[in-house]
Amino acid sequence: MTEKYDAIVIGGGHNGLTCAAYLAKAGKKVLVLERRHLVGGATVTEEVIPGFKFTVFSYVVSLLRPEVIRDLQLSKHGLTVLPLESTITPLPDGDYILRDSDHWATIRNLKRFSARDAEAYDEYSHTMYFMAKAVKPILGLVPPDPTSLNPFELMPLARLGRHFLGLDEEHLYTFVKLMTMSSADFLDEWFECDPLKATMSASGIIGTFLGPRSPGTAYVLLHHYMGEIDGVFRAWGFQKGGTGGIAEALAGSARSFGAEIRLNAGVETVITKNGRAVGVALVDGEEIRADVVVSSLDPRRTFLQLVDREELPSELVSDIEKFNIQGSSAKVNLALDRLPEFTALQTPRGTDSPLRLKAALKGAISISPSLDHIERAYDQAKYGQFSSRPYIDVIFPSMIDPDMAPPGKHVMSCFVQYAPYNLADGNWDDARREALGDAVVDTLAEFAPGIKDLIIGRQVMTPKDIEDVTGLSMGNIFQGELSLSQLFFLRPAAGWARFTTPIRSYYQCGSGTHPGGGITGAPGRLAALEILKS
Repeated sequence: MTEKYDAIVIGGGHNGLTCAAYLAKAGKKVLVLERRHLVGGATVTEEVIPGFKFTVFSYVVSLLRPEVIRDLQLSKHGLTVLPLESTITPLPDGDYILRDSDHWATIRNLKRFSARDAEAYDEYSHTMYFMAKAVKPILGLVPPDPTSLNPFELMPLARLGRHFLGLDEEHLYTFVKLMTMSSADFLDEWFECDPLKATMSASGIIGTFLGPRSPGTAYVLLHHYMGEIDGVFRAWGFQKGGTGGIAEALAGSARSFGAEIRLNAGVETVITKNGRAVGVALVDGEEIRADVVVSSLDPRRTFLQLVDREELPSELVSDIEKFNIQGSSAKVNLALDRLPEFTALQTPRGTDSPLRLKAALKGAISISPSLDHIERAYDQAKYGQFSSRPYIDVIFPSMIDPDMAPPGKHVMSCFVQYAPYNLADGNWDDARREALGDAVVDTLAEFAPGIKDLIIGRQVMTPKDIEDVTGLSMGNIFQGELSLSQLFFLRPAAGWARFTTPIRSYYQCGSGTHPGGGITGAPGRLAALEILKS
């Protein structure tokens, strides 16, 4: 007879592994089932081209919750985050905006473009730091049901209300603005330099099907500002060995507490009996029993594919069918013979030194020369076309961790917006995939002439590829849009934001639940804590 478990976790992405580790740490007998040959979901490192290690999908770390790192002893299991200390925006005229850990050099650089912006920069940073700290408690809170008559369930909501009402008037108004405005409009209130606003607004459109002028993107801006490394907000880093190292650290932690992880074990369906989940059936027909089943997959797969819709309330089925989950992001990974020469990095400006410009290659390079550049890229996506001149967030993993490429060679990671899952003139095929890759390289060549001659090989991942490889419906990297209508007690649907489902003993723990996407581990942790309560 097949062995029985206390809990089965479907999906070995970072949230599934986090949930499994917490359950195993509490003494539960846990089995993780992952359909691929490696753990991680979208948090993987793979050697696609011999000698070159690609962070195939996700590529930086910042949002991983400190309590997850601490509770699961991730440093002991290999978590090593290397700093990503700068962002440079190359401009079409050969100039650049460079912001790095040298605070006063950053201010001097901004002052070349706008004395007002240089003066406002610190105040903006302090305001966003304060707002990130003010919102931080939400990340560790199980969303209450505002329609409940249970006083114990409403108490957290009351405490949260008192928390925000305790903000001074200025910060309370700022909070409302961040929850309702576009990132572009919000930044317009602070700055006047267009390339600076464009680069900063990009944090508000990452992973969304929205443009910088779309209402609601200011919250996504704040969402990314809540990332912290060693207690420093808005700090970003790169996991040594690529983001796959984060998944391996989580898997190592889960195994150390006694969890079992099976690879190449795709789940076909959740087995139910009398309205209760009792196990799963694998694609090869094997059945495994458990007292609890937890899905780390996105809401569409969790509710509409793994279980029979007849077992769910029609209102929930309707809500999940309407859940906004269309992907808009692509990833292009390049293996390079050597580093490309960006025109903007050849000539130091103002008081900058050649050494400071060279160090910028160890940070992010943002292809966001103007707000119009990003908005026009979004305009094409709205009408079912991938962007011919996309917004691109570039890092060179091999500059941060030399083991990512052979000696003297380099890996270039390019996160791309926009590439809609649904195209107006057909489906994603090989020709369209290569056309997207060409558009990305052509855009890069505007700022780094000669880059085409350096490419040894490339990998282009469209939203359809992301769906096919990782299982993320429609290639949405956040398992659902981070819009106001899909946050907190509305994520993924009203009445079902507390990680439970209408099927008893069947839970959800993916990024489609609160507090949303990014490599946070927060949904997995909160789901595990709720399961352990019951």
